[in-house]
Amino acid sequence: MGKRRKVSIKKFLTGLVCILLFFITFAINAKGKRGFAFLQENTADTTKTDTTGKNKKLPVQSTASITDSAKKITDTTRKPKVDTLAMSKDSINAPVEYNAEDSAVLLIPSKKFILYNKANVKYQGTQIEANNINYDQGKNLIRAYGGTDTSSNPLNLPKITQDGSTSISDTIWFNTASQRALTKNTYYTEPGSEMFVFAKRIKKVDTDVEYAYDARFTTCNLDTPHFAFHAKKVKLINNKIAVSGPAYPEFEGVPMPVAIPFGIYPLYKGRHSGFLPPQFTSNDRMGLGLEGLGYYKVINDNWDVTTRADIYTYGGYKLVINPKYMERYKYSGNLNLSIQHTKSVSTGLSKDEFDITNTFMLNWSHTVDTRARPGTSFSANVNAGSTKFNQNVPNNVSVNFQNQLYSSISYSKTWDDGKYNLTMSANHNQNNYSHLININVPTVNFTATTVYPFQKKEAVGTPKWYEKLGISYTGTMLNQIAFYDTSFSFKRLLDTAQWGVQHNIPITLALPALGPFIISPSVSYAERWYGQKILRNWNDSTNKVDTSIYRGFYAAREVQFGLAFNTRIFGTFNFGKSSLRHEIKPFLSLNYKPDLVKKYYTNVQIDSTGKNFRRMSQFDGSPVGSFGEGQFGGMNFGIDNLFEMKVKNPKDTTGDHPTKKIRLIDGLSLNSGYNFFADSLKWSPISISLRSTLFEKVNITAGATIDPYAVDTLGNRIDKLLWKQGSIGRFTGGNIAVSTSFQSKSKDGKKDSQRLQPDQTMTPDEQQRQLDMVRNNPAEYVDFDIPWSLQTSLSVNFSRILNPDLKGFTTQINSNLNVNGDFSLTPKWKIGGGTYFDFRTAKIQTLTMFITREMHCWQMAINITPVGPYKSFNIVLNPKAGILRDLKINRSRFFYN
Repeated sequence: MGKRRKVSIKKFLTGLVCILLFFITFAINAKGKRGFAFLQENTADTTKTDTTGKNKKLPVQSTASITDSAKKITDTTRKPKVDTLAMSKDSINAPVEYNAEDSAVLLIPSKKFILYNKANVKYQGTQIEANNINYDQGKNLIRAYGGTDTSSNPLNLPKITQDGSTSISDTIWFNTASQRALTKNTYYTEPGSEMFVFAKRIKKVDTDVEYAYDARFTTCNLDTPHFAFHAKKVKLINNKIAVSGPAYPEFEGVPMPVAIPFGIYPLYKGRHSGFLPPQFTSNDRMGLGLEGLGYYKVINDNWDVTTRADIYTYGGYKLVINPKYMERYKYSGNLNLSIQHTKSVSTGLSKDEFDITNTFMLNWSHTVDTRARPGTSFSANVNAGSTKFNQNVPNNVSVNFQNQLYSSISYSKTWDDGKYNLTMSANHNQNNYSHLININVPTVNFTATTVYPFQKKEAVGTPKWYEKLGISYTGTMLNQIAFYDTSFSFKRLLDTAQWGVQHNIPITLALPALGPFIISPSVSYAERWYGQKILRNWNDSTNKVDTSIYRGFYAAREVQFGLAFNTRIFGTFNFGKSSLRHEIKPFLSLNYKPDLVKKYYTNVQIDSTGKNFRRMSQFDGSPVGSFGEGQFGGMNFGIDNLFEMKVKNPKDTTGDHPTKKIRLIDGLSLNSGYNFFADSLKWSPISISLRSTLFEKVNITAGATIDPYAVDTLGNRIDKLLWKQGSIGRFTGGNIAVSTSFQSKSKDGKKDSQRLQPDQTMTPDEQQRQLDMVRNNPAEYVDFDIPWSLQTSLSVNFSRILNPDLKGFTTQINSNLNVNGDFSLTPKWKIGGGTYFDFRTAKIQTLTMFITREMHCWQMAINITPVGPYKSFNIVLNPKAGILRDLKINRSRFFYN
């Protein structure tokens, strides 16, 4: 046994070089004799100098390329004899990288190498870190162990990393030849996995398989986990799974009186097929049930499918099939088909014991990556199904009150550098309350951007004014089908089918600015084609208006001439250290439109008196609409305002930004018009709009329409200005929406932009569904780093709608208030809720409340909906980790009004 010497790194390297030179000389002189293998430090490369004077690294030779003898080579040129370096068979076959903070000791007689204090060794993809590392070359064995600090606490525990898997232990034995290892008191995890393994001993038999004794599986990352599954013997396969025999759960180290005969634990994040466990629920109308029972199947790298089922004891069920597909840089999408058989206890209005309904819902979302086919795009967002489907979905208030469904499928192609664009689409919308379904298929739109026919191909000098004359084209073809799902038939479907085509050709001229004014003359030609016309006549025998539909080809045309003036005016008002900036954007346009559609308008008698008539077009109700009647020769005018304030910046301490801008009003506009050629009702209605973001927190949008003329008893406008009576006019429509949100500062200092990281692989439809899931289960998605938050919105709108019998108008007013918020009772308890109040009915339509408890690796959530037609209560206790999210204690009850 050689004498142990402790030297510094510098002295060690000097001695190592001398030893290397000695053994190389010895090996060359002793031909055919057994040599000695040694470790080579990776950071100190041996170099040689070539003829250019540059240094080159000597290549590392493998033992397979080195022989024990020298061949004798002779030829006519008498080449010199070359000997090869002889090395031992037990030498290592790859370089070893190592370092240590304190020192390294080489024991030559026993072939041992020892690193002290924060040692690190890398060998063939395996890295070992420890307080001390001992390498025995004769046995190909590395032993690593930790140390202790001045308080006798563990210090620099051994850590081995191989193929991404990491183990932290008290002691590690690793064989460099067989790649086998043995560890004690080990903490083990896989890359990207939420699962942690704690074992008394782990034996590594090869690069992929380990055996553990007295192991605990958990998703808690604490040294002493809050919960775990305890098993005596376990087999682990890297980046795949772990399999154990009988196991039982532990909470805070206390074993529970339940057990499983065997366990399979996934050790990696990613897709893999498997069963989806259900949750138990109780519904007063559907009975007891299991919800969410299903299976997830990975078909290939681009496809997977999820199937789920809800089963209830009264005989109802729901089946959901959800395939998803994605190919990177090409396309992605998902299809969701839900078939619902609802069998619920009768509400009492029916003589039958149960109410039975069969409904379905189809959702399809598809997007194409713009890089797949430049200039071509295809997208789909389909949401269609039975009108009663949403009413029968349990524990989902936002879906229960969703009465409108929309769908869109669109294909677009652009060519010739964007000059031409063709779009074909299919659209659908349905009202679940009225059961009316409208389908537009296909809708074709073609657009040609502005071209300048008089512009020279190569501009020379200042262009002439006529060179800026531009012409463009937009054409649209619409096909529409409308029907009620309660009385669907193919014949009625054909009766309601309509089509229409619209052509627009605008001609513009960009003239040089005339001082502060910009002048824009324009000419516009429009033509519309119709597939039917409607004639309305009063029937004296039935005392109602009869409608006759005539199929054929009909056309109407319109021409407009205009000259527009606009400019911008700025003003600043200073007061003290602050200033108010006012920007005014007035515009004035002179327009002329001849009456080319007068022949398509008729006076329709609407009552038996024969005195009340309404002016209506033969093309009302067409997909492309009808042109407005009457000759117009007048002006349209308006003004838009912007108000900003510049104030002292209280956050500026360096003087670089002494002031900051505050938007008071983003836009305040007023528009109207006057027709010189009209014989009556010359003034156009006045439209007013307001946009503002007060204090960068309160969003306000408002709008109103004011009619300056009075009306008769049936609601028809008469040529009598209300201005002359001291009134500004009649409000015929308007809206106002105010919304704001407040929240306290985050404990971790992150901003919302840092917190909200949507999954870019998800389609917009999937992101919306994920958002709906958060809204429906707020207790499971709260942020404990934000002590409190509040969101509120108020909406008021009113309008006047023509009665179905054409006799007068009805004013409709809708107003509602939404309030949502939460606050932390303690750092671990949070309470919150939300409500929706309808001022029209003076009732609280929905009220939801929740309370949740943060428990590090677990979370408890209680959700209550005590008000509304769909009442519910549920309590959930589950781990936070997604891999164990279905391992939960759930209690749900639903009540229907």
